[in-house]
Amino acid sequence: MDWFIYALRRYNDFNGRSRRREYWLYVLFYILLAIGAHFLDSLFGFADVGEVYGPIYTLFVIIMVLPSIAVAVRRLHDIGKSGWWIFVGFVPIIGFIWLLIYFVREGTIGPNQYGPDPKEQLR
Repeated sequence: MDWFIYALRRYNDFNGRSRRREYWLYVLFYILLAIGAHFLDSLFGFADVGEVYGPIYTLFVIIMVLPSIAVAVRRLHDIGKSGWWIFVGFVPIIGFIWLLIYFVREGTIGPNQYGPDPKEQLR
C-alpha cells in the first residue's frame, strides 16, 4: 500500500523514473480499489452486478486517470523510453502487448536521460 500512496503523491510528476515494484503494486491496488468501488455501486443499488459503470466506480476512475498516466510515463522512463510511447497502447491488441512487455522489463541500470536509478536511491 505504501507504493500505491507514493505513486498517488507523485500524481502530477511526469519526470523521473518509477521502478517495476512501484508500477505493479500501483496496478494491483488500483484493481482492488476498482473492484471495491464496483462492489459499493452494487451494494447501494447504483449498478446491477453485470454493469460496470456506477457513479462510485466512475468517480474513482476519473480521479485515478492522472496518477495512472504519470506512473506509466515514469515506468517508461525507467526503461529509457519517452513517455510518448504510452500512445502505442491505442493500437488495438498489439499496443497493449507492446506496453505490457515494456512494463515488465527491468529498468536501465544506473542513471539514464530521465534521472538516477530509483533502485540505487533506496540503497
